[in-house]
Amino acid sequence: MSSTVIESRCLSRWFGEVIAVNNLSLTIGSGITGLLGPNGAGKTTLLKLALGLYSPSRGMIRIFGEPPRNNLKVLARIGYCPESDYFYDHMSGFEFVCWMVRLRGVDSRNARKMAEDACAMTGISHRMHDPVASYSQGMRRRISIAQAIAVEVDLLILDEPMAGLDPESREVVFNLIRKIAESGRAVVFSSHILYEIERVTHNVVLLHQGGLIAQGDIREIRELIDEHPHTVTIETPDTQRLAAFFAAQSTTANIDLKDSRITVQTRDPNRLYQQLNDLVLDDSMEIRSIHCPDDNLQSVFEYLVKR
Repeated sequence: MSSTVIESRCLSRWFGEVIAVNNLSLTIGSGITGLLGPNGAGKTTLLKLALGLYSPSRGMIRIFGEPPRNNLKVLARIGYCPESDYFYDHMSGFEFVCWMVRLRGVDSRNARKMAEDACAMTGISHRMHDPVASYSQGMRRRISIAQAIAVEVDLLILDEPMAGLDPESREVVFNLIRKIAESGRAVVFSSHILYEIERVTHNVVLLHQGGLIAQGDIREIRELIDEHPHTVTIETPDTQRLAAFFAAQSTTANIDLKDSRITVQTRDPNRLYQQLNDLVLDDSMEIRSIHCPDDNLQSVFEYLVKR
């Protein structure tokens, strides 16, 4: 299999006046690649372009060197777990997975064996013969993943595969992704949670508002993210003294005072939290509350776009 799995050049896709993917050029190779971005970043649209479900409005995308749109040869090499689940609720999970395998041209006997194995790998064997209508959200998610991995493919595309999963189920999926990649297949999965990607890969693509912010080793991306000025609002009866304390810190980017609240922008939130802890333990400062108004991925990405 070629080391280049997905390649796009000047790729754009818009829906009316909404630009979902904007002039995106990237190359994704073998192994595990995580697509990271807040909701609305263009992750799902990019994956659907890779699957040929959408055609580009401009530019090009290639999978294994070929355009994916209506390309059965390419599509046969891809397994896909969509962001939203689509089931016939009267069917059992096993029947659904078996049916999806049969659609790939596999005979009934082998399809049943593949479906059983896939259900086992996703930890759903004990409920696989129950109707999908009786499943929890997490169980439905695992069946969706099972149908994607039931047939051995060269590329596995998982759109928000951890959504709705409890911690134990997430561990199952993390280990499954690693195992699939170790067998030589490529895995591309999306998430808006950095931790989920860090658990399984060092290779990450950052998307925001349909554009590429950065691509590479997650440790380098982490350094970029850690540069983001982190906003912390502290309620204290002694705002002036606390403001003077933080003004003397080299990691402080900005300070704002209002009534009994002080809002600090810091480039080192871990150090700030430790300093607040020390101040309280030393009984030198009364801290009534701490609030992080922008502790989310959206604010981080907005900062990275502007830098």
